[in-house]
Amino acid sequence: MFQMGASLEGQSFESKKLKNPKKSFDKISKNEHQLVFTFEKRKGKPVTLVGRFYMNDKEKKSILKFLKTKLACGGAVKEEWLELQGNVKDKVIDILKKDGWKFK
Repeated sequence: MFQMGASLEGQSFESKKLKNPKKSFDKISKNEHQLVFTFEKRKGKPVTLVGRFYMNDKEKKSILKFLKTKLACGGAVKEEWLELQGNVKDKVIDILKKDGWKFK
């Protein structure tokens, strides 16, 4: 006898949802961070990335808000990186050095 399709009788297929484990980093102080800058163009517009911030989201958002008000630009938090609109690397270095951050 000819059958079309698959026969799943007698086989056990359990689907397990994969959880997206959040990376848990140990919180370190701002003078232990070694911040790095990258520069990208997205859709022809410049974006400055500052990171890796090893701290909780609330603290990253407060740093981003501080930088956005000082620089008068937009920005977002993506994982451990802060994204700032524009080519603002030199200004960010000046602002964060006064606040006690270290850079590579």
